[in-house]
Amino acid sequence: MSWDDVYAAVRSIPRGRVATYGDVARQLSRTISPAAVGWALAACPDDVPWQRVVRADGSLAVDADGLGRQRRLLARERVRFDDAGRVKLKTYRHTFEGEEP
Repeated sequence: MSWDDVYAAVRSIPRGRVATYGDVARQLSRTISPAAVGWALAACPDDVPWQRVVRADGSLAVDADGLGRQRRLLARERVRFDDAGRVKLKTYRHTFEGEEP
C-alpha cells in the first residue's frame, strides 16, 4: 500500500459526492488507518480531489489556510451542508465499488 493507492481511491469519488477517511481506509482493505488517509491527503498532488474526503460525522477538516477552502470547493460541486456545517452523508456519500450502500 502506498500513498498512490490512497490518491487513486480518492480520485474515484465522483464530483458532488464525498467519502469519509474511514471509507477510503476500508476501500484499501484496512491496510491503512483513517488518520493515515488524512496524512496522505495533506501531501497530495494537485489533481487529487482531497476536498471530497470528510470526517465520519460529515464535518470538514480544519483548513491549513483557515478560510474554509474545503467547504467552498464542495459547495461548487453542489454539495449541501446541514445547519451545523456538516455534509449530509445520507445524501452525498459515495459508495465504492464492491461496497453495500
